[in-house]
Amino acid sequence: MYRRLLVVVLLIGLHAFVGITLIPDLDVGGVGRVLAWLYLAFSAVLMRYGVLSRGSGSTLLAWSGLLAMGIFSSLAVFSLLRAFVLVLASLSGAASEGLAQKSAQALIVVVVALTLFGLFNARRTARVVRRDIALRNLPPALQGFTIVQLSDIHVGPTIKHGYIDAIVRRVNGLSPDVIAITGDLVDGSVADLSDDIAPLAQLRARHGVYVVTGNHEYYSGVDSWIAEFERLGMRVLLNRHVQLQHGDARLVLAGIADYSAELFRPSHKSDPVAAFAGAPGDVPRILLAHQPRSAKAATEAGCDLQLSGHTHGGQFWPWMHLVRWQQPWVAGLQSADDMQIYISRGTGYWGPPLRFGAPSEITLIRLVSTAT
Repeated sequence: MYRRLLVVVLLIGLHAFVGITLIPDLDVGGVGRVLAWLYLAFSAVLMRYGVLSRGSGSTLLAWSGLLAMGIFSSLAVFSLLRAFVLVLASLSGAASEGLAQKSAQALIVVVVALTLFGLFNARRTARVVRRDIALRNLPPALQGFTIVQLSDIHVGPTIKHGYIDAIVRRVNGLSPDVIAITGDLVDGSVADLSDDIAPLAQLRARHGVYVVTGNHEYYSGVDSWIAEFERLGMRVLLNRHVQLQHGDARLVLAGIADYSAELFRPSHKSDPVAAFAGAPGDVPRILLAHQPRSAKAATEAGCDLQLSGHTHGGQFWPWMHLVRWQQPWVAGLQSADDMQIYISRGTGYWGPPLRFGAPSEITLIRLVSTAT
C-alpha cells in the first residue's frame, strides 16, 4: 500500500516538475500552456493503465498508456538534464531568456524524434545477429552447429499474432539446428494470449525447439503456460537437460527455471547442478538461463556456454546504464571464469513500445572450435 502511494506521489511530482520547469519557457501562449498542462495530467492518468496492462482489456487503452510511459520517460529525463544545465549556466553567468526558450523547444523536438524512432525500432521485425562462439574441444561434427536464440518476446498488450508470425517466418528461413527460447515469452494468461502465441507452433529446427521460464511466466500462471508451450511443440527445460545426437557427436542442452522462480514456486528453484545431473562431462554443455546472474552457479555446474536474456540491453536510453545494478552484464558475449555467456537484447520489448540504443535481435549462434 505504502509502496503504491509512493509511486503515485513520485509520478505526480515528476509530472509537476516537468510542467513547472518546461511549459513556461515554451512560449506557446495561454491556450498552449493550458493544453500542455492538460496533456501532462492526461499522461499521469494514462500511465496507470500502461503499468497495469496485461494481455486482456482494451488494446487502444494499453497502447495509449504504454506510449505515455515511454514519452514521459524521455520528457522527465531530458527535463532533469535541462534543469541541471540551466542551473550551471545561471551559476556561471551564462543564463539568458533565449537559452531557456531554445532549450525547451529543442527538448520537445528531441523527445518527439526519439519517440518516433524508438517506436519504429521496436515494432519492426527483429534483425538477425550472427555470432560465432568458439568452444574448446568442440567435436568436428559440431563445427558450424547453429542455434537460434529468441528471448523476451513478451507477447501481451501490444505484441500480437502478426508480430509473432513475422518472427517465426524469419527464424525458419535460417534453418537452424536448434531453437532456444530464453524466457519471458508472455505477459498475460493463456486464455488471453493463446491465439497470439499460436504461430510459435510453426517454428522448425533439426533438433527441436526448447524453452525455459522467465520471471514474467511466473506473473502469468506458469503451470498453464508450461502446458501450453509443450502443446505448441516447445520442450520446456525445467532444471533438466537433453542430449542431442548430431552426426557422430553429442551435445548437452540444459535449462533452468528463472533465477527468481523460487519466490513464486518453491519447487521450481533454479538449479544448474540438477539441470546437468547425469549429463556426460566430456561433451559441450550449453545452459539456457533467463537471467545473466545465473552465471556463477552455471560455472560451478561445469557449463561451457550460457544463453540468457532478461536485460533487453536496457531497451532504451538511459535505462541500459541502470541494468548493472541488478545484472553483471547488459548484452553481448561475455565470460565468467571458463564459461562464456551470451546475453540477447531480446526479440520483442516490454512496456513502452520503444527501443533506442538497444535494437531487438534474433540471434544466430554458430559453434566453432578453438585450439585454446
